[in-house]
Amino acid sequence: MALIIFDYDGVLADTLDDLIRFGQEACNQLDVKHVVTKDDLTNLEVMSFATFGRACEVPEHLVNEFVKISLKLFAEKESPPAIFDGLSEVIGHLSTNHKIAIVTTNSSQNVHTFLTQHGLGSLVHAVYGVDTPGSKAQKISMARERFVENGETVFMIGDALSDVRAAKEAGVLSIAVTWGHQSLETLLRGEPDYVVESPQQIIKIVK
Repeated sequence: MALIIFDYDGVLADTLDDLIRFGQEACNQLDVKHVVTKDDLTNLEVMSFATFGRACEVPEHLVNEFVKISLKLFAEKESPPAIFDGLSEVIGHLSTNHKIAIVTTNSSQNVHTFLTQHGLGSLVHAVYGVDTPGSKAQKISMARERFVENGETVFMIGDALSDVRAAKEAGVLSIAVTWGHQSLETLLRGEPDYVVESPQQIIKIVK
């Protein structure tokens, strides 16, 4: 049995358009004169709503407000984001023999809504969101301490350079996905243990 930890935005949930739209709306509410584009996300060293706000030229004293507005807009969205093709099946397959957790800079509430909408609520054992104190590496360690008893392998699956670095900091294996918010070139700077181009490849690696 392995512990398989997924990032949320850009790995499970196709939130790119929402991030750009909500980031723009947050800037507008805060009277920040910035046009939000994908580049504001793809070039981030650390992927979080706070660093996203800074990339959008939000003044430091307004960054926390940018985060609150963005998370609120996600929570108020009429329907949760789409799940990337193939991931429902992959999670269903993996959950039969492994523990599944999510570590994200989004809110736990938003993630649980998404999981319920896509029929995955009973397959994911824990969600560590922005509302859980600690860095991403610390949250990975929390999940390991909770679910790993006999030295089982732990995988962190992410779409950002910061996910790869958090996995290394926590001492777990990293799987970088190419369908998310950051380019392969950016991901490779973190020297991930594995790179996958489709969800089905995750099953082969875990085996």
